[in-house]
Amino acid sequence: MSDTPFGFSLPPEEPENGGDGKKKGEGQGGQGPANPFGFGGPGAGDNPFAAMFGSMNPGDLGAAFQQLGQMLSYEGGPVNWDMAKDIARKTVAQGTADGTKDASVTSGERAAVEEAVRLADLWLDGATSLPSGSGTAVAWSRAEWVEATLPVWKELVDPVAERVGAAMGGVLPEEMQAMAGPLLGMMRSMGGAMFGTQIGQAVGVLAGEVVGSTDIGLPLGPAGKAALLPVNIAALGEGLGVPLDEVRLYLALREAAHQRLFAHVPWLRSHLFGAVEGYARGIKVDTAKLEDVVGQLDPTHPEQLQEALQQGMFQPEDSPEQKAALARLETALALVEGWVDAVVHAAAAPHLPSAGALRETLRRRRASGGPAEQTFATLIGLELRPRRLRDASRLWASLADARGPEGRDALWEHPDMLPTAADLDDPDGFVHREHLDFSEIDKMLGEAAKGGQERKDEPEGEGDDKK
Repeated sequence: MSDTPFGFSLPPEEPENGGDGKKKGEGQGGQGPANPFGFGGPGAGDNPFAAMFGSMNPGDLGAAFQQLGQMLSYEGGPVNWDMAKDIARKTVAQGTADGTKDASVTSGERAAVEEAVRLADLWLDGATSLPSGSGTAVAWSRAEWVEATLPVWKELVDPVAERVGAAMGGVLPEEMQAMAGPLLGMMRSMGGAMFGTQIGQAVGVLAGEVVGSTDIGLPLGPAGKAALLPVNIAALGEGLGVPLDEVRLYLALREAAHQRLFAHVPWLRSHLFGAVEGYARGIKVDTAKLEDVVGQLDPTHPEQLQEALQQGMFQPEDSPEQKAALARLETALALVEGWVDAVVHAAAAPHLPSAGALRETLRRRRASGGPAEQTFATLIGLELRPRRLRDASRLWASLADARGPEGRDALWEHPDMLPTAADLDDPDGFVHREHLDFSEIDKMLGEAAKGGQERKDEPEGEGDDKK
């Protein structure tokens, strides 16, 4: 770390004549000395600011100082969400790697999405007992997706980021912490900014991949609002050999099915987010790596902390509690995605010739995850991926065969009724056991109802004569 306060390093003094006949600032090919912000370039001349910042024009220089000021003045929570939002929108504006740019939704695209969701809900009525959960259907641009989903990302990421903030203060010796108040505050501000930068970039990249508001198995958008992204649906459909209308309709079925589940299973959202939080509590920060970063921290080079975040500083605890938390989360995600997969296939197969191909495409896409999902896994130590999707889908489909849609969907009435990770290992065994249990219950209820009716039909006083 530099000997100057808080690690700032100033450019060294230069003599008027460096001994080689060159004036100040003319050495090193006309460049000024290495500057603390990493800026540099030819043409420094005799301008003292150019000597520090190279050929950066005044506008860029002002922006750099403004960004640094925003980082160091931030006093909010563990993530600078204003910065995250700004960077996400800028990432969206740059377009995806294949050159696809964001665009405002046209009236034709909006009408097509509304019609697709309307038809999807009609088909789903015959495949599930859960009624429609889509009060409205909306078509979003990528930028609108960012705006609508950031509140949920905040709920997911803040708990883990809070652990990093606490760890950053804990890496200093106790005797130094009392004297390092300004430094700790600056470190927290930079940590919030760096998390904001990384989350913003990840959300921005993810906005170029998602096709709706429920792609990761969690309800990211407002309740009751089925949302699709026309620009991403068109990109997904390229090369599949399937008409765009069919691709849109199949994705509308998935979005509408998710909406039904989250709208009519009131405990499901808190169950999923509780599983995420339970897993996050068991994540520990790699303090050795953090100490190394903090020990060399230069506030004028915030990319150091950013690079450390990119490399990952989180390690799940290898404890029974943490393994149980991970199993609960993976099972919950698999059950949600498996139910949607089974219900959508049952609804689509009679109508869409491409239903099977689209189903497999979406399964593989969901299982592999994209670069943005991998970024989140690095940042929060968690992959939001249903590893057991196929097992769960088979279990739900078998339940529908054995009990019908009503019997299958009845398992969502309480979390204790849901299949476990062990049940996913033996879906047929679970279905057979549950089928027997339901049959016994139905038999008992039927006999009770029959007995009550027989007593009701007996002539008055006949019961006493049989004694």
